Amino acid sequence: MTTKQSTSEFNPAEWVIDHNGKTALAIRIQGDRLFQEASPYQVVEVFETYDRGKMLTIDRMVMCTEADEASYHEMIAHTPMLTHPGVKDVLVIGGGDGGTIRELVRHPGIERITMVEIDEVVVKASKQFLPTISCAFDHPKLNLLIDDGIKFVQNAADASYDLVIIDSSDPVGPSSGLFTQSFYQDVYRCLRPGGVVTIQSESPLFHPQAFVDLNYCLKQVFGFDSVHLYLVFIPMYPMGLWSLTYCSKGGVHPIKNFDYEKATQFTKKHNLNYYNPDVHQAAFVLPNYIQKIVEN
Repeated sequence: MTTKQSTSEFNPAEWVIDHNGKTALAIRIQGDRLFQEASPYQVVEVFETYDRGKMLTIDRMVMCTEADEASYHEMIAHTPMLTHPGVKDVLVIGGGDGGTIRELVRHPGIERITMVEIDEVVVKASKQFLPTISCAFDHPKLNLLIDDGIKFVQNAADASYDLVIIDSSDPVGPSSGLFTQSFYQDVYRCLRPGGVVTIQSESPLFHPQAFVDLNYCLKQVFGFDSVHLYLVFIPMYPMGLWSLTYCSKGGVHPIKNFDYEKATQFTKKHNLNYYNPDVHQAAFVLPNYIQKIVEN
């Protein structure tokens, strides 16, 4: 039987608390912070936790922990890659910790990955303290640009990419523009016919209004039948239940076009931590209350 730490023993300085003003996730840290630097956009920090490994935060919002990051990165990358049969050119907006590109380079068919991250400090901190996550930054297929992803997409040529991944933080600060209809109209334009985009689309429980607004925005741009919400369990994020969204330009469906056998072989070959073909399919099955949220 475990016992709770008494209130008198609780030291707020030992905890990082990620909250929305109503609900919070608290992660206990040990020792002094490993890294802290204020960029022109935000404060980037790295901590050592008691049981989740090292943790990256931005303005004290949890971005990733070493113990839990695979669920997010594997699902945002492999879900489209094991559905779309011919991805050659990929654009990643955000993703400064490097986990998404680590997963992408597992796919030999990709020829080029362009990653646009606005904050060089995030990349710097990840390279220094999160080597298992940031290990693909030197990959020869990667072109890393420290730039504004919104402006980059505005200036991108039509039909440039087979896959776009929006690996953003919450819709505050420099990420707020990644949750607008004008941005996704540009994303749609720079996708090739048959192209796919996957998006970090917030929690229906922790950020319900941002979740609903983004879902509606994507349906306005891609069409109601081409927007497919899927769920992933991410312990490092408040409430645990988080959403990603798969949108296609031309009808590539995340279940109907899914290659189960290929995904099975891929999962075994790379010894993935979270993703497998059954999880892929099950992730698109939504609880009734979430179906009602997005349908209304």
